[in-house]
Amino acid sequence: MFAAIGIVLLIVFVFGGFAITGGALGPVMHALPHEMLIIGGAAIAATVTGNSMHELKLLGAGMGKVFKGPRYNDQDHIDAIALTSRLMRMMKTEGPVALESHVTDPANSAIFAEYPRILADKALTGLICDTLTLIVVSSGTLDTHAVEDVMDNSIKSQLHELDEPAHALQTLADGLPALGIVAAVLGVVKTMGSIDEPPAVLGGMIGSALVGTFLGVLLAYGIVGPLAGRLKQVNAHDAQIFHSVKQVLIASLHGYPQPLVVESARSGLPPAHRPALTELLDMLRGK
Repeated sequence: MFAAIGIVLLIVFVFGGFAITGGALGPVMHALPHEMLIIGGAAIAATVTGNSMHELKLLGAGMGKVFKGPRYNDQDHIDAIALTSRLMRMMKTEGPVALESHVTDPANSAIFAEYPRILADKALTGLICDTLTLIVVSSGTLDTHAVEDVMDNSIKSQLHELDEPAHALQTLADGLPALGIVAAVLGVVKTMGSIDEPPAVLGGMIGSALVGTFLGVLLAYGIVGPLAGRLKQVNAHDAQIFHSVKQVLIASLHGYPQPLVVESARSGLPPAHRPALTELLDMLRGK
């Protein structure tokens, strides 16, 4: 939402300021479609050239995240900590055998059913279930540091994929000023081919060429670059839930008491989205 508002404000202030200071919007508006065709077409072509179909799909999904915001809300973070804590408590009190049916078939688990948004997230559910399945099949004999290494690799792989669209957008932003220059040079070439025209006509053609440079810079630093930065923020927010799950699992395997387990996960959340410790503990006591 704020991304859309920001783009609207950018257009209003840039073009409105130009008009208020006496600039004529007519020539700019006349040249804009043609320059946008060149720059936008070249940008799309470069993006297609530099990415596979998989990355292009991720880029499309990433653009949706820019405008929708983070996937996980505050309740999702609470639910992830609560779910993982309950599973680890079951393993501790009832043994790995009691946990097996829940982690090998989460779709039919009564515990997972209480957290439908977590269950619907294949990546997050996979991290929880795959890690606990390793622990179950080894009868709890795995070294905690080895489990932590496996989880780190899994999270790193997941987050790397999340960051690919942001990298693609930033690469595009870096190239847009140069594409604007390409459009401007083509405009100058066109102008030189009409050198025998009256000065008024030549002035209009030169002005149209300069719109290309203006548009490339505006798109790069006013729109695409900020969109890439916003996507990185969204991904960083969503990544916290994976780290919270990891903290619960690892702290539980170390044998920490439950309040400390919960706090180790809760304290890693951003302050603006961090629930109260008493809220989490009360929730777990009620389960």
